Amino acid sequence: MLIKPDTVIGWHRRGFRLYWKWKSCRGQIGRPGTAREIRELIRDMSTSNVLWGAPTLHGELLKLGIEVSQATAAKYMVKRRKPPSQTWRMFLENHVKQLVSVDFFVVPTVSFRILYVFLVLAHERRCVVHFNVTEHPTAEWTAEQLVQAFPWDTGPHYLLRDRDRIYGEAFRLQAENMEISKVLTAPRSPWQTPYVERLIGSIRRECLDHLIVMNESSLRRHVACYLDYHHGSRSHLSLGKDSPDGRAVEPPELGRIVAVPRVGGLHHRYERRVA
Repeated sequence: MLIKPDTVIGWHRRGFRLYWKWKSCRGQIGRPGTAREIRELIRDMSTSNVLWGAPTLHGELLKLGIEVSQATAAKYMVKRRKPPSQTWRMFLENHVKQLVSVDFFVVPTVSFRILYVFLVLAHERRCVVHFNVTEHPTAEWTAEQLVQAFPWDTGPHYLLRDRDRIYGEAFRLQAENMEISKVLTAPRSPWQTPYVERLIGSIRRECLDHLIVMNESSLRRHVACYLDYHHGSRSHLSLGKDSPDGRAVEPPELGRIVAVPRVGGLHHRYERRVA
């Protein structure tokens, strides 16, 4: 048999590794493995908290009563090739508390007049911070609504609006004085203000499309009635089927179910009450 010297050297090195592998593992079980649930938890925590390193994640595990080493936490963390970046959802949720949208919509009256409804919507809980009704909207009137919506330095950081000319110089100066940054949508792009547009559609479909408005006070009363239902009773998909003001779950022990009319009977709120 003809072999090369390199082959003999390779056999020797392979035998050396096998010999010491057999000798080091003989009669020993080795380190215990990490449970699957813990490994999945480490991966989930590292994915949800992109700014965490192994020490922070290991500390959180210790607070949960999980006794593993920091090296184990680092081993099962999700590896990233470049510096971590938050997701778009996380980025938007970090700013949603400082975002409001404003918009107008028109409503005809019984005498064929046109009334304008101005809405100020906070994005965080879909709450209408302020609304008002007028027949002759001006930039000065709109600027005054901004003051009424956010008195005593309670204004948001960002205000999202369209390019309607009603937001004139007076409105711009008032927003600057209140240190509110305006974010303008693209021309003819109502989808860029989805929350307030969806609210306007809900007000129309669930209230105003089913009645005739007499005058300003009548429209103001109808919108106020609907917004009371919107805040306190109506469930919202984006809020986990909760209302903006929050509704407690009523267990069967509280009594029988009764229907409470809302918005003139167009809608109802169901509650449990003792008979």
